[in-house]
Amino acid sequence: MECRGRMLRALLSGLGWRGGIWGCTFSSQQPHLPPARLLNATELVSHWTVVFEKRGIPEARESSEYIVAHVLGAKTFQSLRPGLWTQPLTPWQLQYVQELSSYRLQRMPVQYILGEWDFQGLSLKMAPPVFIPRPETEELVEWVLEEVTQGPHVVGAQGGPLILEVGCGSGAISLSLLSKLPQSRVIAVDKGEAAICLAHENAQRLQLQDRIRIIPFDVTLEGSWAHLLPWGPVDLVVSNPPYVFHRDMEKLAPEILSYEDPLALDGGEEGMDIITHILALAPRLLKDSGSIFLEVDSRHPEIVGSWLQSQPDLSLNLVAVRRDFCGRPRFLHIRRCGPQHGCPVDAWPGPQLARVPG
Repeated sequence: MECRGRMLRALLSGLGWRGGIWGCTFSSQQPHLPPARLLNATELVSHWTVVFEKRGIPEARESSEYIVAHVLGAKTFQSLRPGLWTQPLTPWQLQYVQELSSYRLQRMPVQYILGEWDFQGLSLKMAPPVFIPRPETEELVEWVLEEVTQGPHVVGAQGGPLILEVGCGSGAISLSLLSKLPQSRVIAVDKGEAAICLAHENAQRLQLQDRIRIIPFDVTLEGSWAHLLPWGPVDLVVSNPPYVFHRDMEKLAPEILSYEDPLALDGGEEGMDIITHILALAPRLLKDSGSIFLEVDSRHPEIVGSWLQSQPDLSLNLVAVRRDFCGRPRFLHIRRCGPQHGCPVDAWPGPQLARVPG
C-alpha cells in the first residue's frame, strides 16, 4: 500500500519517470464545460474525472481532486471542510477549475498546474521546466538525515555539516536538509538558470536563504571544480543527477516529454554521464571520510561499483546500497577514504547571498 500511495504521486507528474521540454501550446477553446447549474465540489470532481478518463489522462480522479481542492484553498480534497464538499462553487471558481483542467487535458503535470508541491513537509514553488521532485527522492533525504544524526563524524567546523548538492533543481533536497538540520549549511549548484532562480525563490519563501549558497555551475566543464574550492571542503555531496539511460528517454510519459527539462533527466548512453563527473569532482572537495549520496537507476549500483574499482586514484568506496519503497536498488552511499587534495580548511564565506543570473 505504501508503494502504491507513493507511486500515485509520481504518476501525477509523469509515471515516476523524468524528462521533457517546455513548450506545449494550449487551445483557447473551453471544451467539456460542466452543466449550466452551479456544481458543488464533489459533483465537479466526478465531472472532471469522467472527462479525464475519456481523454486517457493518468490518475483522473486524483488530478480532479487536486485541482478542485486548490481552487477552494486546500492542498487535498480530503482536507476540505466537509461543508465545502456539498456547497456550490461560485461562477468564478467554476471558471478557474475549467482553466486548470484544460492544462491537465494537455498533459501538464499537476505540480506545474498548482504551482506548488509538498516535499518532506515543505511547500515548494514549482514551475516548468524545472525538474519536479519525486516521492522516492524523499527517501534519499531520509537516508542522509539518518547518517548525519547517527554519525558524529559528520560535523563541520560550525557544529553542523557543510553539504554540496549537485543539480539542485527547485532546491527540494537542499532545503529539506536545512530544515531538518538546524546547524547545517548548503552549497547548491545547478547549470540551469530557471533552476537557480526557483531554488533561490524557494529558499526565500522558507526563510532559509542565510544558510544556503545557490551557485550557477556546470559539473561537466573542464576545471569547473576550481570554482567551488573557496566554498569547501564539504562533509557531504548529495545529488539526484540525470540518470535515465538515453535509449529510455523516448519511453517517458507525455507529462515529462512536453514539460520537464531533458537535461535534468538524460544521463547518456548508460545513464552515467553526470554521475561520473560528480564522482570525479567529489574527492577534490570532500573532507577525509566525507560521503556522497546519490539517487540512481536500479541498474546503476553494479555499474557504479565497477567504475569506482577502475578509478582507484579517486579513493572512493561504495559502502552501501539502499532500495526504494518499491524494492528497487535506488540509492548509493559512497565514502572517501584518502587524503584530500585541493580544498583549504573550512572556508565558508561571509553572509552575502549568491547572485542569481538574470
